[in-house]
Amino acid sequence: MSQKALVLDEQAIGRAMTRIAHQIIEKNKGIQDCVLVGIRTRGIYLAKRLAARIEQIEGEAIPVGELDITLYRDDLSTKTANQEPLVKGSDIPFSINNQKVILVDDVLYTGRTVRAGLDALMDLGRPAAIQLAVLVDRGHRELPIRADYVGKNIPTSNSEKIVVELSEVDKVDQVSIYDK
Repeated sequence: MSQKALVLDEQAIGRAMTRIAHQIIEKNKGIQDCVLVGIRTRGIYLAKRLAARIEQIEGEAIPVGELDITLYRDDLSTKTANQEPLVKGSDIPFSINNQKVILVDDVLYTGRTVRAGLDALMDLGRPAAIQLAVLVDRGHRELPIRADYVGKNIPTSNSEKIVVELSEVDKVDQVSIYDK
């Protein structure tokens, strides 16, 4: 794989997260009965960053949870043919019943990861609503799923790959396009 273009640097990611935080507050008329749930791995860190921005803006903390969708994936049998799936577990230390759950992920592509996240959430309770926040929407949907909050729309071809790197995992904040 070779890097084709750097699409977002650290500052651009920060601006996108601030914009999404404001949009979440505006759409929900505050953060009353709202919770953030990040999809493993990078969605968790993005959810924590959103929570910090929202707290700066509103002066009030918003609960954050971590969702592991491994066992809900529809490609589990093909991805783990010769090995057991690595399940890290979800950590949602609050009830999602009657809450507005904002599901957070790094890249929205086919929609299959989000579908798995929706299934996992529904097994945990009955939210009042589920909204989706993503850093990057690259198109190519296979399922009828749309994000409520998008940091950046990056139209891509199927021969390209979007790579999100976050300092908590990768020691750098950037989003790049690679040729497969």
